[in-house]
Amino acid sequence: MRLSTLFGALFCASTALAGSSLHKRNVFNKARPMVEKRVANEPFRHPELQKRALRFLTDKTQEFAVNGSGIPEVPFDIGESYAGLLPISDSPDETRKLFFWFFPSTHPDCPKEVVIWLNGGPGCSSLSGLLTENGPFTWEAGTLAPVQNPYSWTNLTNMLWIEQPIGVGYTQGTPNITNEVELADEFRGFYKSFVDTFDTHSWKTYITGESYAGFYVPYIADGFIQANDTEYFNLAGISINDPIIGDDTVQQQVVILPYVEYWQNLMYLNDSFMERIREHDKFCNYTQYFETYFTFPPPPGPFPVLPDPFSTDSYTCDQFDNFYSAILAVNPCFNIYHITETCPHPYSQLGIINTGDYKPPNSQVYFNRTDVQEALHAVVGTNWLQCSDVNVFGDGNDTSSAQDSSVGPANNGVLQRVIEYTNNTIIGSGDLDMLLSTNGTLLAIQNMTWNGLQGLQEYPSTLLYAPDHPEYNGGSLAGSGYQGHWSHERGLTFYTAQLAGHELPGYTPGVAYRMLEILLGRIDNFSSKEPFTTQSGNFTGNSTLYKRSMEMEIEYPLL
Repeated sequence: MRLSTLFGALFCASTALAGSSLHKRNVFNKARPMVEKRVANEPFRHPELQKRALRFLTDKTQEFAVNGSGIPEVPFDIGESYAGLLPISDSPDETRKLFFWFFPSTHPDCPKEVVIWLNGGPGCSSLSGLLTENGPFTWEAGTLAPVQNPYSWTNLTNMLWIEQPIGVGYTQGTPNITNEVELADEFRGFYKSFVDTFDTHSWKTYITGESYAGFYVPYIADGFIQANDTEYFNLAGISINDPIIGDDTVQQQVVILPYVEYWQNLMYLNDSFMERIREHDKFCNYTQYFETYFTFPPPPGPFPVLPDPFSTDSYTCDQFDNFYSAILAVNPCFNIYHITETCPHPYSQLGIINTGDYKPPNSQVYFNRTDVQEALHAVVGTNWLQCSDVNVFGDGNDTSSAQDSSVGPANNGVLQRVIEYTNNTIIGSGDLDMLLSTNGTLLAIQNMTWNGLQGLQEYPSTLLYAPDHPEYNGGSLAGSGYQGHWSHERGLTFYTAQLAGHELPGYTPGVAYRMLEILLGRIDNFSSKEPFTTQSGNFTGNSTLYKRSMEMEIEYPLL
């Protein structure tokens, strides 16, 4: 089975479906999680924005320059940035192009490096990550206007959000790839164009993303490695959160019963249902599989392959759908991307995916507005969709490659090569994400061998610490203190964020910001209690919020 068929709209910024009947093959075409924000009396103002010169403005980049004070609905200057379309090859006849939005860092001493961000799908736009997770301004669902983001990744480094593959967002051309290897080939062609245009030759490149980017990122990174050309493809590390990296039956069906049992006080399913479904879980061999293979260290692999629950019309062992249907009866606005969400569904500026989603009168998708498209040098009139309504693997089913990408990069050698090449790979998980849960990701990792051993030898249990951010912005908040757990073994770091859903940087921006500091080598690990590297020391020393949080840490060290 083509994995992307199952996941349909598995991505980091989808919209919510409440209470409508479930279609088995589109069970994951569901809810876009949101983050409720409090409105600040005064908006956050980044101190570096007014100081920056246009460092990347040249004859070659002029056509891509964005007016930082002219972004529709954004009441502040976002600073220097560049957006537009670049071809996926250097052929003079090439018409296929990917869309990008590039932000030079506000950090005055940023080294020669760039971080790429990719959303998943397959077929979903990375601009959704920019607008709701880690961009310089965010416009969260249910809010009236964008706010400046104090946790923008541009504070730390140069950021490049890319819409890919062909068929997504503002991209131009007809999808004609068949698998992830060909996707990586096209991406390299685009990135070579970018490097030549912005003169970033030999810069360290970090590739990050989430959800189905658990496929994109390792395959693209592996493509960089195979190119053996550090002038254009100088891979320095990768980070993926809430990723699909393995067999979808193992990552979802096997782990769903333990997940629901852990959160049963929140799910509130009745006792008789739980008794029946526990027996059914044993019938499907999921209970036995979990007990046998979810161990640290794991039993020697490779693990056996379970039957595909979608291989027959009966869907007998589709436990994920069984649970999802029951939970919707209890909470009709249940969100598999963030399980604490209840009614009503807020409207997102990114638009809707399903007919059951809420759409206010006269609403307009932000990136589908003419003024926005003009500001970003997109092709005006493009019908921008958060997730494409066309198959981005238009010429195949993603199983024709000699490297069977349907197996998952954790189980076919792709992710292993990336870890061993970089020794700088970070995988994160939001504990409130039911779609791709923490234990599902860990189970996929336990079936992978890298740097001489299989799996993690110990369950990730070291406390993860996120610093306080005293530059307070009531429109964009992040928790501090102990926020999850982490471990590091043989070049791979795994971490969790207890309060994050599927879109980890959107729900716990402080944790994601610390992750990027670690990826870039600015901070040693998640146990560090050093303040964020981009914040002023006297802010930290004089902040009432900071002092209060430190006092609470002393009194309640496990909070």
